[in-house]
Amino acid sequence: MIKGNLVRLRALHAEDLDHHVRWRNDPEVVHWATGGNPHFGPVTRAAVQRGFDTMLGLDPADSQVLTVQDLVDGRPIGMADYRDLDPFAGGATVGITIGERDFWGRGHGTEALRLLVGHLFDTCRLHRVELDTWSGNERAMRAFEKTGFREEGRRRKAVLVAGEWHDNVLFGMLREEWRESADGRNGRPERDATPIA
Repeated sequence: MIKGNLVRLRALHAEDLDHHVRWRNDPEVVHWATGGNPHFGPVTRAAVQRGFDTMLGLDPADSQVLTVQDLVDGRPIGMADYRDLDPFAGGATVGITIGERDFWGRGHGTEALRLLVGHLFDTCRLHRVELDTWSGNERAMRAFEKTGFREEGRRRKAVLVAGEWHDNVLFGMLREEWRESADGRNGRPERDATPIA
C-alpha cells in the first residue's frame, strides 16, 4: 500500500467489482473520464468481471490497477492504474478515475496521482510518465499540472463529446522534473509493509 494524507493506493481486490460496475455505468463519471466514449459504458457486470479476471491475473511489472481508498472511512472511491510500462525506455502511461462524485474537487484525485507518480519514479525507477485527457476536462488538466505534469502536445479535434469535437491533450513528466518538484523532494508517501502488487 502507498498512503498519503487523504487516500491510500492498494492492490485491486475481487470485492472492488461492484464499485467498478457502478462507476462504469455512471454517465457523469464516464463523461469526464473518457469524454463519453461509448466503449467505456454502460457495461454489464459480467463484462466488468471478465476485465477484473484479466487485471487480477496481470503481471504487476507490466500493468497494475490499484484501488484509491479514502483514509477516513476506508471506502473505495476510485482507481489508479499504470500500463504500457517499458523498463528499457523507462516509461509508463498512468490514469486516475475518482468514481465517487462526492469526492470530486476535494484533492483526492490529485493526491492519488501524486502517490502513483512517486511510486513509479522512486520505486520503479522510471524515466518518464505520461497521461492524457480531452480538452473539455479542465478539472483533470488542473490536477495534472498541480502534480507537475507539462502539456506536451495535442491531437486536434480527436475526441467527440456530445456532438462537439475536442482536442486530445497529452501531458508528460520526467524523473528529474519530479525530483525538482515539491512532491518529489518533500512529499514522500508513507509505505506500509505490504507491497501493492
